[in-house]
Amino acid sequence: MHKLLFMSAAMLALLAVPAVEVPPRPSTTQAAPTHLVEQAPIQIMEVAPGVFLVDFGRVAFGNLLLGSIAQAGDADLPTRHEVKVRFGEALKNGRVDTHPPGSVRYAEVKVTLKGSAATRMDPPPDAHNTKPPAVLTPPGWGVFLPFRWVEIEGWPGELRVNEIRRLAAFDSTWNDDAAALRSSDETLNQIWDLCHYTIKATTFAGVFVDGDRERLAYEADAYLTQLSYYAGNADPRMVRATFDRLMEFPTWPTEWAPHMVFIAYADWMQTGDTTWLAAHYEGLKTKLLDERAGPDGLVTSTPEQIQHGDIVDWPVEERDQYVFTHVNTVVNAFHLRALREMSELAGALGKKEEAAKFAERERSAEMTFQRLLFDPVRGLYRDGVGTDHASEHANLFPLAFGIVPASRRQEIAHWLAERGMAVSVYAAQYLLEGLFENGEDTAALSLIGAAGDRSWRHMVESGTTITWEAWDQKYKPNQDWNHAWGAAPANLLPRFVLGVRVLKPGWSRALIQPHPGTLVSAEGRVPTPRGEVLVGWRRGKIFSMALALPPGVVAKVELPALPGSRGVWASGKKVTARRSGQWWVLENDVSGQINLVER
Repeated sequence: MHKLLFMSAAMLALLAVPAVEVPPRPSTTQAAPTHLVEQAPIQIMEVAPGVFLVDFGRVAFGNLLLGSIAQAGDADLPTRHEVKVRFGEALKNGRVDTHPPGSVRYAEVKVTLKGSAATRMDPPPDAHNTKPPAVLTPPGWGVFLPFRWVEIEGWPGELRVNEIRRLAAFDSTWNDDAAALRSSDETLNQIWDLCHYTIKATTFAGVFVDGDRERLAYEADAYLTQLSYYAGNADPRMVRATFDRLMEFPTWPTEWAPHMVFIAYADWMQTGDTTWLAAHYEGLKTKLLDERAGPDGLVTSTPEQIQHGDIVDWPVEERDQYVFTHVNTVVNAFHLRALREMSELAGALGKKEEAAKFAERERSAEMTFQRLLFDPVRGLYRDGVGTDHASEHANLFPLAFGIVPASRRQEIAHWLAERGMAVSVYAAQYLLEGLFENGEDTAALSLIGAAGDRSWRHMVESGTTITWEAWDQKYKPNQDWNHAWGAAPANLLPRFVLGVRVLKPGWSRALIQPHPGTLVSAEGRVPTPRGEVLVGWRRGKIFSMALALPPGVVAKVELPALPGSRGVWASGKKVTARRSGQWWVLENDVSGQINLVER
């Protein structure tokens, strides 16, 4: 029978205060500032004679600090003592899983404890992620591993909570309280907690990496992580450090290059900083796939590019039987969005001629895109020129990128909602954006929390504390369990359930547009460079919302129009608002604090 070693009241009180922090390392041009945090375990169990299972509650990247044998309380103990330490991300039958699946982490090390000195215990280095080209952590910090559980075998006497600490690495600018979200759906709350913590836990390297298997920066991973990072932290340094690394070390997928334009555009909208943008503008032009554009403006693919570049989705089994051709709908959707954003970025820098050229190229290429790739009989986009197959991907990306004409968006969104989650955790970011933005918020929330093994509910119910690389092990047998690109609800829920989105660079103007779906209520806060935005709404016979904006931010407000509602009131007075589809749109922007009621 397991012997549970409960913490004393004094230790519980100690753990209620913020963790003791090791001084941060000096920042470098290669990485944003990170630091080590000492973390006490939440539980210690004796699982076999002389074997203790230590639970730190959540997975984090780090190593271990074990107290001296003198702390064990026996004056007759030898001055040297060997212990065996097992680090693990997974449990099996109540013990650390020593043969976990795929890239799930396990490591074992023997360490000799000496006298009265505490000992740092590093897992053995893995050449795949502790040597170049992997993103390296500071040599003085030792080897890192993502782990939640530790087994200590051979510790003399009883292992107590004050004798063991995890040294975990995080972004030193991260504030756990900067963002919050709670809704009337407890499963959704757990999903947000999982995804929000995932972003914090995966900042250990000072740049956004793809997980522990490679510890490399990838453009798509970086953009998806950026969206969720800004939903929890307004500081741009880690985003920019990642961008700089990717400019130096670009990766191979075709669609990953345009993601660099997306990253720069999102940075500009977040910060309003044109100085940083100007320094990177010329480099962004190299990410437009221009060398592959034909006379009609569409990007073409050679057989080699089809085989080794065009990605659509990853892993390959998540492509919904996509048919690859020399003109690829998904590739061209990325190209069109990149052109549109480059036009805006050029305009922000006062480059009017270049802005006009980008806009004209987008307009011309989009006309060809609609003519060649849209099937008017079915009302869907084909996978490419030369095939009639219409996959989910060929339609979700044009919808999410605003390429679908307004008259067709609702029909395509409804078709996508009925198809369900036939995409990976990567493409789910864009699928759900398209659904939320086109009247399918009920379907979007349903997919996020669906039963079965293709949702975030499945991850929560599995017990993981960081999101996975894929929906389940069976969909990607070598997946790791610490992949930030699987954390899309960390940005989708604040942006659409709370309804807080940026409209003008630097958050001078925001959009407040809650998408309740079947939810009864939601409340939370979203950090911005100007301060936090607070939103709380409730839906019953009436829809009410309390909003607080920081100084310097005004907001366009759109409230979901309930059946039979007549208008919107503020402080007992009716405000000017017009009905537009499913929304009541306030005529005037709001600022400061305001309480709104729709009835």
